[in-house]
Amino acid sequence: MSKLHIKKGDNVMVIAGNNKGQSGRVLIVDKEKSRAIVEGVNMISKHTKPNAQNPNGGIVKQEAAVHVSNLMLIDKSGKATRTGRQKDEKTGKSVRYSKKTGEVIK
Repeated sequence: MSKLHIKKGDNVMVIAGNNKGQSGRVLIVDKEKSRAIVEGVNMISKHTKPNAQNPNGGIVKQEAAVHVSNLMLIDKSGKATRTGRQKDEKTGKSVRYSKKTGEVIK
């Protein structure tokens, strides 16, 4: 299982599929399945039984997972960018950087 180019909390853009062009914040990342749930992207209708949160039940709209290969990180300038990994000079740890601008992504 290798590291992914996105993390929880990143702003990403969908580059392929039905939701191409949409962007949002990553809510959950599943490393084993290489999928992520992005806020407001890939909305599905889920039929729910009545429960404590929804006493009437019914149809609930929620986000479904998107494969990480269809996602691209958005850097500080607001444009989609490829990412790379390099050693940090101060700490010696591996950090992500934008291949478009060359700056480190927090």
